[in-house]
Amino acid sequence: MGQSPKVMEIASVPQAIAWQATHMEEAGSPGGARLVRALLPLLDGATMVGQRMRDWPGLTLEDAMPLRVAGGLHNLLLTGDEPELAQVYAGQITDQAAIDRLVDAIVRRHDARLLPWLDGPPQTNEAGRSASVMAALLWLSARLGPRFQLIEIGASAGINTMMDRYFYDLGGTTAGPAASPVRIVPEWRGDAPPQVPVEIVGVKGCDIAPIDLTDPAQALRLKAYIWPEHTVRFERMEAAIKAAGERKPDLVKMNAADFIEAELARAQESGTTRMLMHSIVWQYVPDDQQERVRAAMEAAGAGAAAEKPLAWVSVEADRTVHRHMLKVRYWPGGEEEVQLAWSHPHGADVEWIAG
Repeated sequence: MGQSPKVMEIASVPQAIAWQATHMEEAGSPGGARLVRALLPLLDGATMVGQRMRDWPGLTLEDAMPLRVAGGLHNLLLTGDEPELAQVYAGQITDQAAIDRLVDAIVRRHDARLLPWLDGPPQTNEAGRSASVMAALLWLSARLGPRFQLIEIGASAGINTMMDRYFYDLGGTTAGPAASPVRIVPEWRGDAPPQVPVEIVGVKGCDIAPIDLTDPAQALRLKAYIWPEHTVRFERMEAAIKAAGERKPDLVKMNAADFIEAELARAQESGTTRMLMHSIVWQYVPDDQQERVRAAMEAAGAGAAAEKPLAWVSVEADRTVHRHMLKVRYWPGGEEEVQLAWSHPHGADVEWIAG
């Protein structure tokens, strides 16, 4: 349930920025990739943003530093302050030297405004990732039964904690309310997951800095982290914002380890699987908290019974291949980790390999 250490441990800031740009190209954001490459000339230190990137104190990719600046640049487009950026995202400006000059001028104009975007990691909450989680629920339902109580770490704005409100078509296997305005229909490869019942009886999430989707300013910040070429993600985001306005997701401000330890200590309903889930968050969880989460899950798993099962579902990156892995563990009976699928980082496609 982790990351690819060699990539995440790239120490060179220029190498990390270049890697991030390549990853964005692979994930269908060529304009965004060109803007990230335009961060490289800024490392000359002529701006506060450039100086801070150049002197970054940690592991640049582990901290998602290039994506922090990319979010700030996109925010300037969303607020109407730098409309010319739209031409880069749309592929109307593709010359890297011209984009370098554009970004340099923008950063000089908005240096103080962009600097705080480097203070924290991006909040990349994405409903499309729930396709993989729902596929895992279907797979687990065939083994543990249909009822699930979900707990999510790094839930951000809680978009995936609302996954029980979404409709899914996963290679012909369907789940969720058919009339839902949020429709998760990824390009599916391989066999479909089993068509079995799934009943989500409760969902609760935590984040160290949860976002309130009903606050327009916070919602705008979340939109800034969406790669602009991915228009379907904006459509899903708007639908999720509307859903949160109708009924807010159940979120608490806690770190991952404290939350999991507290939730696992609660009484579990018989006939219901308690399931930890997370997507594109494990790299941001400090090592000591990762160990506490693992220890808590192992201890709870050792005490799991057929009438009170436990599961752990993750959608996290294999950064050596620019793809994401859907992995599952469950107790009792399936303690070894199993990879069920490969997926696009935002859920655009899923390759089912579980058979």
